[in-house]
Amino acid sequence: MTDTQRPVRPVVVLLAVLALGVNLRASLSAYPPLIETVRADLGISAGVAGLVQAGVVLMMGAGSFAAPALARRIDRERAAAVGITAIAAGSLVHGVPAVVALVGGSVAIGLGIGVVGVAITGVVRDHLPERAGAATGLYTVSMMGGATVASLTALPLADVLGGWWWALAAWALPAVLALVVWWPVTRRLHDIPQASPVPLPWRNRFARLAVLFQAMSSVQFYAWLTWLAPFYEAQGFSTEAAALVLSVWNVVQIPAALIVPALAERRRAWAPWAAACVVCGALGVGGTLVAPVLPVVGPWPWVVLASLAVGAGFPLGLAVVAWRTPDGATSASVSAMTLGSAYIVAGLAPLGMGVLIDAAGYPAALAVIAAGVLLQGVAVLRLGPRHVVYAD
Repeated sequence: MTDTQRPVRPVVVLLAVLALGVNLRASLSAYPPLIETVRADLGISAGVAGLVQAGVVLMMGAGSFAAPALARRIDRERAAAVGITAIAAGSLVHGVPAVVALVGGSVAIGLGIGVVGVAITGVVRDHLPERAGAATGLYTVSMMGGATVASLTALPLADVLGGWWWALAAWALPAVLALVVWWPVTRRLHDIPQASPVPLPWRNRFARLAVLFQAMSSVQFYAWLTWLAPFYEAQGFSTEAAALVLSVWNVVQIPAALIVPALAERRRAWAPWAAACVVCGALGVGGTLVAPVLPVVGPWPWVVLASLAVGAGFPLGLAVVAWRTPDGATSASVSAMTLGSAYIVAGLAPLGMGVLIDAAGYPAALAVIAAGVLLQGVAVLRLGPRHVVYAD
């Protein structure tokens, strides 16, 4: 039996998936603590600064939609390798301190993240089917772990390396390392027979509801990710203190992403946990609007609640697709539609909030997050209690 024919142990597949996952939020999280520094250095407005982050997320949507076609040509596993290569290349481009390089690198990173995210969903469905919820939770934790490290190290790296652009470019290294881990697994998985590709199911009720849930979860995530630290700088926090707020927001997501999907998987009780995410999201944004810094306890209750909402919400959105689709090809198709649509919608949030901040201040911008929470609640009400599945 040759190397490419020998089956790959599930734990090896999982470890390779986690190596990719570390890189899927890191570049996005390294940028927000540096936004005010970047704005001052390049002389750009909040709207343009938001456009950089929006560009990444919008390209994530484009990459998600392109992923099925790319996978049909070279298979899902090799498509993921192409995606992580694009992330590495985009991070290197960020090493040039110019607006054009900042935007161009973000485009490459976003496309790569979109392709990898969709490819991984199909890999998990086919090669880790019995533990899809737990695997999805661990994969999400790896993303959030990378995001946490990126937000914590952005300012120190900028100081040590001599510029914010080097702090962003440094994330090319873990992307290259992930490719080194993933490539041997790719060579051994791509010969496994794949089901026929499934067209994007735009008319399917379950898929549309999954899009709404995941899109609104993503709106909250990318809105907070981009503007949480600048918001608290506007409240009088130092740059370092505001970066700490963002880091705590990232850290709290990790146990939420690991524990909640695993608990939901026990009885496939998706709706109650999804509803809990909506409640946490509403309390988080509502509290931030009304009293952003509480006496004695500061911003931490709202930061934790907002973090729990997005930390558990994203993997629950992935898990419900894995649980309620019949095979890997269908799961990949629904995921491409769900993630692609979610990223495109969510990509407008940082840009729109930046424009609102310039025009009317942060309260108007936070209303974008509140609207996302409300619409996510609608998705839970329509998708959860009746246990809508792909066949409906």
